[in-house]
Amino acid sequence: MNIINELAKEFNLAISRVEATVALIDDGNTIPFIARYRKEVTGSLDDTVLRDLDERLKYLRSLETRKEEVRSLIDAQGKLTPEIEEALANAKILTEVEDIYRPFKPKRKTRASVAREKGLEPLAALLMEQRDSYEKDIIAIAEEYINEEKGVKTADDAIAGAKDIIAEDISDNAEYRKSIRALTHDHGLIVSKKAKEEDSVYSSYYDYN
Repeated sequence: MNIINELAKEFNLAISRVEATVALIDDGNTIPFIARYRKEVTGSLDDTVLRDLDERLKYLRSLETRKEEVRSLIDAQGKLTPEIEEALANAKILTEVEDIYRPFKPKRKTRASVAREKGLEPLAALLMEQRDSYEKDIIAIAEEYINEEKGVKTADDAIAGAKDIIAEDISDNAEYRKSIRALTHDHGLIVSKKAKEEDSVYSSYYDYN
């Protein structure tokens, strides 16, 4: 991302004006000083706009820094792909970058990681295919993963473990998380209910959404 171009676009300013203003900020000048004594450089941008631009500049720089960190961390695992590179390049907010990194982030032991250790990942992949038919009944397929030494005692145990893997994979999918976040933002409700019976200045929120 070209940060100067992005700021010029967002604030509807000339690129040269943004470059000059950012240079003043990078030289250590305070926002009040720039607003009062450098009007000829900024085009008389007021204090509020300058503060907003400064905050956005810091955010965009931290975003680019985190993208590079995540790119390096994934690459170190040998799992960096052109698709991940493109997703990182297109990420507009830090949350999206963290969502991309989420599947590669070292985790504490989870039900899914335990299931993977039990060798149930191929079964999870098979279930995720959602085929209309299988060569064998799914229970018969799951029975092939029974391993008492690993704690998979029945076909139901195998399927439960596979479902844990599927649940984690879906939870870690950056595109799914982005869609669900947008859906929640647009249609979700925050609901409040009273915790106990008593008169309060908050009584109007005892049953509110």
